[in-house]
Amino acid sequence: MKLGIVGLPNVGKSTLFNSLTKAGAEAANYPFCTIDPNIGVVSVPDPRLKLLGDFYQSKKITPAVIEFVDIAGLVKGASKGEGLGNQFLAAIREVDAIVHVVRCFEDGNVIHVDGSIDPVRDIETIELELVLADLEVLERRIAKTSRSAMNDKEAKKELEILKKLQPLLNEGRQAKEYSPEDDDEAAFIDSLGLLSAKPVIYAANVSEDDLADDGASNPNVARVREYAAAEGSEVFVISAKLEEEMSELDDEDREMFLEDLGLSEGGLEKLIAASYRLLGLMSFLTAGEKETRAWTIRMGTKAPQAAGKIHSDFERGFIRAEVVNYQDLLNAGSYSAAKEKGLVRVEGKEYVMQDGDVVLFRFNV
Repeated sequence: MKLGIVGLPNVGKSTLFNSLTKAGAEAANYPFCTIDPNIGVVSVPDPRLKLLGDFYQSKKITPAVIEFVDIAGLVKGASKGEGLGNQFLAAIREVDAIVHVVRCFEDGNVIHVDGSIDPVRDIETIELELVLADLEVLERRIAKTSRSAMNDKEAKKELEILKKLQPLLNEGRQAKEYSPEDDDEAAFIDSLGLLSAKPVIYAANVSEDDLADDGASNPNVARVREYAAAEGSEVFVISAKLEEEMSELDDEDREMFLEDLGLSEGGLEKLIAASYRLLGLMSFLTAGEKETRAWTIRMGTKAPQAAGKIHSDFERGFIRAEVVNYQDLLNAGSYSAAKEKGLVRVEGKEYVMQDGDVVLFRFNV
């Protein structure tokens, strides 16, 4: 999974990136201090891995990972190159979802590019720039496709879709508002990498004081939640500054710090949960003496396609899957005991994978 972090300058974007990835992106109180995109890879916290690793005495534990791309703060006119915006936007065309950091805290020492705190105005500024950048991509694609559409049926069909999308973007509306007629049309639109078609998770950046009630008493957070609900997006509340401080701690001290604040989880856990919900993702597990590992798949994925995540040969030569729920396996005390109790099931090609399945794939190529 790859997530792109966007937002206006000085909203806490690079501070959040630093805290999530510990990658040390420059974060300072002036616009465009992040020039090149920063990329960080983060392990997905999953307590099941440790339990299974201990159970099998695995030599290696490999979590699922998320790649974060942090680009410089966008401003009005970014799609036309203001603040070097369009080259920044190109860096996030390949992401699965956008994490939009929105400032919901007051602090006279941290300047705001528009002079005041207004999260909905800020969101609309960024969204319009994404739409305008998409419109530019669309116009170039229409010009190119028009030349080949005269003699090519496929190009003609693509041109028709592009011309249906264009008026929507011209109105300042997002590509995600367009309803594809069929799977082929949806796949073509997806291939365009349109920024305004991507799912969005809003990170409402608040002061430490607003964390205890998850931003419930902050009117700016309420406005972000209302806006997100209307478009079917996710929201999580975070204090980027506090997260950065916690990122310097080891796991044990971090847990104690969170406990002292009355919090059950940190920002990374909140973001990952929101990402998995928004994108419809889950994890299955493989476990043994050599390695215990988590694999991220979409909900509804069938066993052969899940096997293909490990290796294409597994999917091509799929015979069956031996499946047991991780908790049932742990409770049984051993794999053989789980088998004796009938907890290990033999599943075929139509089996739909479930979150927390521990799987042994049988294949023959």
